[in-house]
Amino acid sequence: MNRNILLSIDWVTVLLYFSIISFGMLNLYSATYGENFQNISFFLSPIGKQFIFLLISLASGIFLLVIDPKTLEPFSNFAYFISIVLLIGLFLFGKTVNLSTSWYSIGPISLQPSEFAKIGTILVLGNYLSKIQTDIKKISSQLKIIALLAIPVFLISFQPDLGSAIIFIAFFFPLFREGLSYIYLIVFVSATLLFLITISFETIITITIIFLLSIIIYFFLRYINSKIKIWPLIIFTIVSIGFSFMVDYGYYELFEQRHRDRIEIFLGKKIDYKGAGYNINQSKIAIGSGGLTGKGFLEGSQTKGNFVPQQHTDYIFSTIGEEWGFIGSSILITIYLALIIKIIVSAEKQTRKFRRFFSYSVASLLFVHFLINIGMSLGISPTIGIPLPFISYGGSCLLVFSILIFIHLNLDANRLNE
Repeated sequence: MNRNILLSIDWVTVLLYFSIISFGMLNLYSATYGENFQNISFFLSPIGKQFIFLLISLASGIFLLVIDPKTLEPFSNFAYFISIVLLIGLFLFGKTVNLSTSWYSIGPISLQPSEFAKIGTILVLGNYLSKIQTDIKKISSQLKIIALLAIPVFLISFQPDLGSAIIFIAFFFPLFREGLSYIYLIVFVSATLLFLITISFETIITITIIFLLSIIIYFFLRYINSKIKIWPLIIFTIVSIGFSFMVDYGYYELFEQRHRDRIEIFLGKKIDYKGAGYNINQSKIAIGSGGLTGKGFLEGSQTKGNFVPQQHTDYIFSTIGEEWGFIGSSILITIYLALIIKIIVSAEKQTRKFRRFFSYSVASLLFVHFLINIGMSLGISPTIGIPLPFISYGGSCLLVFSILIFIHLNLDANRLNE
């Protein structure tokens, strides 16, 4: 390995990365301990498969640390193209699990292309933003960015895997850093609130709320600026009502019953501890039973009793909460946040758009995964099947996020060497 890289590498980030990885392997072993994996080969068990992907991740990381970072930009379009081809290929050769055709099955190993699409999308967006002719404040550039994001989101949504598609929202945060208008953030927040209002209330109540909000907004704006025109507000009201009807139709025609159940349980419209709400309820019981210091490693009664479904994947945080308690959970959260903040600090020091966008995207993806997954376990986020990077079982997720971390380390180290 290049001696300059060893001297310039951000060893704090490396330490944080390995701390989370170690904690993840420990808890994955605990989450699967006592299940039906004792009578099979180690390398066919979840912890064994994860270990194989960890070795592949580290080997990939060493390679990524020594390559010239200038090769990444020319490679970006090809990486994006390959990721799209892999997503399309799922409709022909994909493996269906839990009603979602999201994996390629290669012997005992499964690969999830939606994870690898994150790498391709980061690279192609970063490359596009770094071009001299790209002006993110122009509509033409914004439309191209939206198109680059929409293609993988569209393909992933039709697997269907709405959770993985939603994760692509994370790319808007680094785009805002690069100068994207905050109007998009306002529109997104408004659309989200209107979506929640529409599915929470009857149509007539939703329309009434829209009218009242429009009137309040109008008089507030008139108070600030007496010359404000009323026609933009009329358009806003009409568009909002139209969007509400679209949501109402799409919610019942496009969303499967299992997705509607999860959303309605999250909103408090439905209580179903034995059905759709079982996972969340058992997860909260497990976390609550851990108390301050936890029950101890391999001592979680909820975990060992298999009361929490998917406790080694989507709900692995319940294992952490039960066995390590509030203190252990807080330590993990602190390490995670420290890693994310460290990446952002390093990103802000970059002078090249491609490199800055890449590192911001890594931090943003980590944060959105972290927020949604832990939120799912605590019942403050709908269950949408999002893993906790470096902790949850899933080789594709581990490999992809490791690749992202090591590319970030390479870009940061070479910034210091230039």
